[in-house]
Amino acid sequence: MTAGIVLFLAGLCWPLIGRLPGDLFIKKGNVTFFFPVVTCLVISGVLSLVLYLINHLR
Repeated sequence: MTAGIVLFLAGLCWPLIGRLPGDLFIKKGNVTFFFPVVTCLVISGVLSLVLYLINHLR
């Protein structure tokens, strides 16, 4: 249930963090390629910090 709430909140915040500078966006003709490199790095850093704090405070 907690994971569902976290995923729901992340979905609500996605438009705020979904298109950061440094994300790859290539459009040629009818083909569009989008890879959120910087967004993935930010999410990874935040999750690592949260998990570190949770583990450190236990």
